[in-house]
Amino acid sequence: MTEEIIIAGFGGQGVLSMGKILAYSGIMQDQEVSWMPSYGPEMRGGTANVTVILSDERISSPYLKIVDTAIILNQQSMDKFEESVKPGGILIYDPNGITSHPTRKNIHIFQIEGTKLAAEMGNKKIFNMVILGGFLKEKPVVKLENVIEGLKKSISERNHHLIPLNLEAITMGMKSIVPYKVVEPVFQN
Repeated sequence: MTEEIIIAGFGGQGVLSMGKILAYSGIMQDQEVSWMPSYGPEMRGGTANVTVILSDERISSPYLKIVDTAIILNQQSMDKFEESVKPGGILIYDPNGITSHPTRKNIHIFQIEGTKLAAEMGNKKIFNMVILGGFLKEKPVVKLENVIEGLKKSISERNHHLIPLNLEAITMGMKSIVPYKVVEPVFQN
């Protein structure tokens, strides 16, 4: 099993953290792991993405041109990475701020309203965990108990009291992800 993932959005959305949690979770499962972040000089608001590879075999390169799964959190990332999903792969996105929805028909597309759900749960910072939950429902590449261990490793000990809230967000994401059907444009004569 090898799963090649890109997670892309704005800085401050928890893109890199989501990737790090997946990477730590893979390590807990004795998988080979690659975590390669890419971000601009801005602290928040600039673009950020991370590639994560989880594999039962040795990983030859962390650099990816095509991926099994793209998790897209803003329009710029949709424009840049929609075409990088392998045919038959998965694209997961939050529709908040997306003006041009995905159009490919040779991939599986899922939508999850992470921004809205995190706000309804009372903490916008768990947005990334809602999205992670949706991904794990569609691609259970790591076990939930290993995600808990990944959370413990990636957040500071003083914030470990937030782990139950993060798990609640993951569960909410698992329940809330839905398939997205590409709609053909209708032209009138």
